Amino acid sequence: MIIANNINKRFGKLQVLNNVSVTCNKGECIALIGPNGSGKTTFIKSILGMVVCDSGFITFNGKNILHDWEYRGQIGYMPQLAKFPDNMTIGQVFSMMKDLRKANDGRQDEELIQQFELDKILDKRVRTLSGGTRQKLSASLAFLFNPAVLILDEPTAGLDPLSAEILKQKILAEKVNNKLIIISSHVLSELDELVSHVVYMQDGKLCFRKSIEDLKADTGQEKLSKAIANLMMKKQIG
Repeated sequence: MIIANNINKRFGKLQVLNNVSVTCNKGECIALIGPNGSGKTTFIKSILGMVVCDSGFITFNGKNILHDWEYRGQIGYMPQLAKFPDNMTIGQVFSMMKDLRKANDGRQDEELIQQFELDKILDKRVRTLSGGTRQKLSASLAFLFNPAVLILDEPTAGLDPLSAEILKQKILAEKVNNKLIIISSHVLSELDELVSHVVYMQDGKLCFRKSIEDLKADTGQEKLSKAIANLMMKKQIG
C-alpha cells in the first residue's frame, strides 16, 4: 500500500533520512520506533506529503505521491501535538473538517466521539480544553472519515487510563478491518498487544523491519521493549 524507495532528506548539514526503503502493507499495524532524532517524524511527514524528499520516492497504492495528492484523503492522521483554532468550539471543529473533506455523513465513524463523550461538550471552545481532551478530539478526527490508513503519533500521550484503553480497542478493531495502521510511540508497553510489525529507525536509517513473531523468535523475549533492547545490543556488540 505504501512503499518508500531509497528516500533521502537533508535539512542543512543534517541528514535526517538516509536511503530509507520500507514497505507498509494493508492489514498491518506497524510500530515506528527509535530514539529521538532518528527520523521518525520526518518519515511520517514525507508519507503525508508535508516534507518533500531530496531523492527517492514514495508510492501509495502504486502511484507516486508527488503526482497524486488526492491519496491523502485516504489517510487519518493524529499528530503528537494537534493544534486547532482556540476560538472554535468542538462542534465547529468537526463541522469545519467535514466541510473540508466534503464528507458523506453515511460513511463517517463517530464511535470515538461518543465513547469519549465529546458529543456532550460540543459547545466547549478549544482554548478551554485540557490536554487530554484535545487528544480525544485529535483521535476522533483521525478515525472520523473511515480512512484506509491511520498514522498515529504518540496517540495515548496525555490520555487517562480509561481513554487510552478505549483508543487501543479502537485501533485493534480497525486492524481487524484490514487497515494499515502506523503508530509512533515511545511507550513500548502499550504497543505489545497492538502491533504486528516493527520498523526501527536510528540516525535517519532503517535498522530493521520485522514481524513481532520474528522479533520475539530472534531475541527470545516476549515483551516488545526487551526484544528491541536485546536486538540493538546484539547489533552494537556485533
